[in-house]
Amino acid sequence: MRPQQPSGPLAGLRVVDLTTVVMGPLAVQVLGDLGADVVKVEDANGDLLRELGGGPHRELSGMALNLLRNRRSAQLDLKDETDRAALWSLLDSADVVVTNLRPMSLERARITYDHVSARNPQVVYCQAAGYAPDSPEANRPAYDDIIQAGAGVSDILFRLNGETGFFPTIMADKVSGLMITNGVLAALYHREKTGIGQHVVVPMHDTVRWFLFAEHLAEATTVPPYGRPGYGRMLARNRRPHKTRDGWIAVLPYSNANWLDLFRAADRPELASDPMYMTVAARVKNADTVYHELGVMMGQRTTTEWLTILDALGIPAGPVRTLDELIEELPVAEHPVTGMYRHNANPLQFSMTPTSLHRFAPLLGEHTTEIRAEAAHALRPASGRDPE
Repeated sequence: MRPQQPSGPLAGLRVVDLTTVVMGPLAVQVLGDLGADVVKVEDANGDLLRELGGGPHRELSGMALNLLRNRRSAQLDLKDETDRAALWSLLDSADVVVTNLRPMSLERARITYDHVSARNPQVVYCQAAGYAPDSPEANRPAYDDIIQAGAGVSDILFRLNGETGFFPTIMADKVSGLMITNGVLAALYHREKTGIGQHVVVPMHDTVRWFLFAEHLAEATTVPPYGRPGYGRMLARNRRPHKTRDGWIAVLPYSNANWLDLFRAADRPELASDPMYMTVAARVKNADTVYHELGVMMGQRTTTEWLTILDALGIPAGPVRTLDELIEELPVAEHPVTGMYRHNANPLQFSMTPTSLHRFAPLLGEHTTEIRAEAAHALRPASGRDPE
């Protein structure tokens, strides 16, 4: 694929990607989709993401085909003087640096925020971490399962099912990745106003805890708490899609009017005067019973019949769809190395600066020669020596 001119709102900005696996690459994928010129720096082994989940090529797994799009790959050996100079040329010219290296690794390589900003004070330097850099756990390795367990996900599942577990998606990585993009974009806006860069830190543990406590702080919000943490409706075991006569349906009557309309449609008018259903607070308190009765009602008709009725009443509802059905909605692209693949396109829609697929996911080190040449003829010369 010949590189296209990116059209997104970040076109013209340079991002240096010092991340691996999923959290960082997902965040940087978004920045690349938004038009930034992204250079991914990899060591001799390359990003482990290139192998995760299997795929059509030993350097381009199915996950990598999408998560590594819209960037160039430079394979640099930081023990080599020429390659280290190339890295510093990138860092000196960067608008944004994103890394998920642990603090001790950044210090050892002498590419911490202090090192980089001393030469490039306008840089937005985003440090993604498992734990806050000033915490005792700062240098502990942290992956999605570890964070889910430590930030409350496993306890929520225990309260729901009586067994600990993990959400069947890399939730901690992806939520933290989106928080990285939020932090970077906010810092770029600040720089636009002031001309000054800054250090942005995104700890996974704190991010997932924040994410869960949006609702699960619940009655424990006050000091002292007047109840346990945990939002009752989310912890109802009967909160699930319900079986109809011929399939499954998800339905969520939300307002009092929704519930009254549903009782009439299901020929259950007696429930309208039952205190358990009359208010939001009552329905949340008795969520398990409420959802059980909702399931009984849904069993009366087919999925299509219910959707027709519920749509007419303005009651939120939808069918249960499979992953196999959903992938048919994805556009197909043709990678020059791996061939046809499903393009998990960015969902953001801009009227003036649309996102685009302007570079396919690169092979390991595919652009190393190009990046070294740019470093040798850098338009923005270094403002100092490599920190000692």
